[in-house]
Amino acid sequence: MDSFSSVHYFNKLFNDYYDRFVRFASGYVRERQVAEDIVSEAFTVYWENRKNLSPDSNPPAYILSVVKNRCLNHLQHIQVRQRAEKEINEHTEWLLSIKINSLQACDPDFIFSDEIEKIVASTLESLPQKTRQVFMLNRYQGLSYRDIASQMDLSIKAIEFHISKALSQLRFSLRDFIYLLLFLLYFH
Repeated sequence: MDSFSSVHYFNKLFNDYYDRFVRFASGYVRERQVAEDIVSEAFTVYWENRKNLSPDSNPPAYILSVVKNRCLNHLQHIQVRQRAEKEINEHTEWLLSIKINSLQACDPDFIFSDEIEKIVASTLESLPQKTRQVFMLNRYQGLSYRDIASQMDLSIKAIEFHISKALSQLRFSLRDFIYLLLFLLYFH
């Protein structure tokens, strides 16, 4: 088939089947613009591969197969996105539930008990002087990392290190209370 006949045949094929294929795709993807894009891509795929097809191939069936596969890909993509959104929503609900349970289990008298205050004071006293000073400036005086770094002539990375070190030691010292809090949260 010469170039002119190919173009003429393609135009006839397009005119005869485009609307039918768009209706077919729309029945699945439910968005006219998406269906039109899929069908246009299918015709483009046919045009680009027409010379590689066997002479006895059925062009409308070939194009419809491409439309079908593109619709499947589109719907599977939506399905994956919906699953991800569902998992995100479930995770968000779980976090909200944890926060609600945490607030319900929160006992200010327990949190400010002498025992916990003694553990915190003892832990802070056991820290190296610079770590303790950085932590106290940040947590008790509300200074930013930048302000502390400037005041103590340290880098912000050093401030981050000292804060991290203090928090790690506090978590370790309060681990029994943290486990008790977690127990109260999950089994309350």
